[in-house]
Amino acid sequence: MNIDKVTLHTLIASKLTLAGLSADYAAVMADVLVFAEARGIHSHGTVRVEYYSERIQKGGITLHPEIRVETTGPCSAILHGDNGPGMVLSKQAMEVAIDMAKEKGIAVVGIKNMSHSGAISYYTQMAAEAGLIGLAMCQSDPMVVPFGGAEIYYGTNPLSFSAPGRDNIMTFDMATSVQAWGKILDMRSRDKAIPDSWAVDASGKPTTNPHDVRGLLPIAGPKGYGLMMMIDILSGVLLGLPFGRSVSSMYADLSKGRDLGQLHIVINPAFFGDQQTFLDNVQQVMGELNQVRPAEGVEKVMYPGEIADLEQARTEKEGIDIVDSIYDYLKSEHVWINSYDHKDPFAESH
Repeated sequence: MNIDKVTLHTLIASKLTLAGLSADYAAVMADVLVFAEARGIHSHGTVRVEYYSERIQKGGITLHPEIRVETTGPCSAILHGDNGPGMVLSKQAMEVAIDMAKEKGIAVVGIKNMSHSGAISYYTQMAAEAGLIGLAMCQSDPMVVPFGGAEIYYGTNPLSFSAPGRDNIMTFDMATSVQAWGKILDMRSRDKAIPDSWAVDASGKPTTNPHDVRGLLPIAGPKGYGLMMMIDILSGVLLGLPFGRSVSSMYADLSKGRDLGQLHIVINPAFFGDQQTFLDNVQQVMGELNQVRPAEGVEKVMYPGEIADLEQARTEKEGIDIVDSIYDYLKSEHVWINSYDHKDPFAESH
C-alpha cells in the first residue's frame, strides 16, 4: 500500500489516541514513526504501532507522566521520565541538551525510566538542524549473543551521530547487532528470508528464517560486542538503571513500565573553532566522499545518511510503501489484533 506522509501520520496518531494516549503525545510519536518510514527505516516505523498501542492500553506506558528535569552540573542533566512515551521524553531531553550546548558548549543529558524511543537518528538530527553535533545511544532488551557466547546477554543497543554541513546533514545510525530486531520484524511482516549472518536459531546455528530467530549477532564480532558494552554502561549503569540481561524485555509484561535509559551528548562547534568553517568543512567531506572512485559494481560512494536522504526525497514525491496488513490494521477500529504480552523476546504475534 502506498500512502502519503500526512495521511500516514494521521492514521498512526489516531490509533495511538484510540489506545489512550493524549493527542499531543500521539502526534510526537507519529512524527518519529513517519520520519523512520520516510527515510527507509521500516524496522522502526509502522511495524511498531500495534505493539505501542497494546502497551499503552495495558498500562505499560504512563499516559500522564510526571516529567522532571534535574540539572546535575554546568553541562549535565537527567530527565526523569516516569515511564512516559519514549519518543516524547527523548525529544524533550534533546531540546534540553540543545539549549544547554548553545550556552555551555557541550551537554550530556541522560533519560531515566522511559519506554522505547524509536529511531534515535530523529533526535541527533534535531541537534544537527540547530547547527550542533548530536550523539545518542540507548539500551534495549537482551537479544544478542555476545562474541564467543551461546546465550543472549546485551540488547541491540543503538548509536546515532549527526553533524551539520552547510547544506546537508551527515547522519550515522546503527544497531550494534548486525541488524536491528525491528528489521527482522519487518522481514517477518513481508514474509521474506534474512541473510544467515544476521541471527541464530534456538540451537545457536545461523538461520535465514526470520520466524526461527532466537538470538541476534553482534556487528563485526568482538567490535560490536564492545560497543554494546559501552552503550549499556553509558545509558544504563551510569544512570543507575537495570543493565545487561536485567534490562526489561519488550514483551514480558506490557502492563509494566520498562525503566529504560538513554544518553544524549550535544556539542556546539562554535566552542571549538569557527562555526561557519566547521559547516563548510563537513560539507566538503560529503562532497569529497561522493568523488571517491567507486568499487566495481558500485555507482557512487555516498556519505553516511545520504541513502536515507534520497529515500526521504523520493517518498516526499511518491509516498511511502507500507505492508497491506499493517495498513488494514491502521484503518481498523481495533487497538490491537495480535497479542505481544508475556512473550519471549523473539515473540511471534498471533
